[in-house]
Amino acid sequence: MRLAVADDVRPDYLSGLPDDVEVVRFPLEGAPGPEVLDAEFVVPTRRRMAEALGRMPGLRVVQTISAGVDWVLPFVPEGATLADARGVHDVAVSEWVLTALLVATKRVPELLERQRAAAWDGGFRPGELWGQTVLILGYGSIGRTVEARLAPFGVRVLRLARRPRIGVRTLEALSELLPRADAVVLLLPLTPATRGLVDPAFLERMKPGALLVNAGRGALVDTGALLEALRAGRVRAALDVTDPEPLPTDHPLWRAPGVWITPHLAGSSPRLRARGFALVRAQVERYLRGEPLFNVVREGY
Repeated sequence: MRLAVADDVRPDYLSGLPDDVEVVRFPLEGAPGPEVLDAEFVVPTRRRMAEALGRMPGLRVVQTISAGVDWVLPFVPEGATLADARGVHDVAVSEWVLTALLVATKRVPELLERQRAAAWDGGFRPGELWGQTVLILGYGSIGRTVEARLAPFGVRVLRLARRPRIGVRTLEALSELLPRADAVVLLLPLTPATRGLVDPAFLERMKPGALLVNAGRGALVDTGALLEALRAGRVRAALDVTDPEPLPTDHPLWRAPGVWITPHLAGSSPRLRARGFALVRAQVERYLRGEPLFNVVREGY
């Protein structure tokens, strides 16, 4: 079985694969060779690899090491199975979400401005997480890890997901729960149903002064509507993803009041590829044994 990976994947990430697996490398530049296009199992880690999937007649499995698959989904040919990296990003993204909540609650950007101005303001009053209510939209493995990180802070968590289960409601409850949340954390995938979910009506339902935390996809949010709400002081925001992305240097979102922006790095970690390719090895072994794969994507999830 041929396994295609990017040319920059370290050999140690691929150690331990079954002996009958042949690893072929997708070049960083130039067209892939016929041995790559003959791959049966592919791990795309950049867009040009995704764009080549339709030219692989023997392709059976596409395994990402990203949690979101919207960037690769349009290129997966019929008959191939797509699996995501659910679980791989739980630690890094949950830590970023906790950081975003603390940065906003403790008013860190304002403190940095005062530090740069050498202004000792003894009357400055940060907030605290204790007793706050956090609404998690897209309550999956990352959401569960976020809740575990928040537990020592005395935070109440409200949970919404596409499918209901014990303690987790569906998006039909969104209108009811939004006004109760001090912070709303977006962990949803980007699908036709979730694109633009955070629109003027959504923002209007949020509690005045509440924090919108987006660690999902930028296009979940209507950027124009968010800008208006930020300028009016109705909400605050912590954004790891934006629409457009990368955010142009002259975009007004950079200078909007009450917003903290990071450049799509919430899932980044020195351990990301090690965790991702541990999943790849497990998936390859299951595939060769004819067992069902983990994390199979259905309907964009």
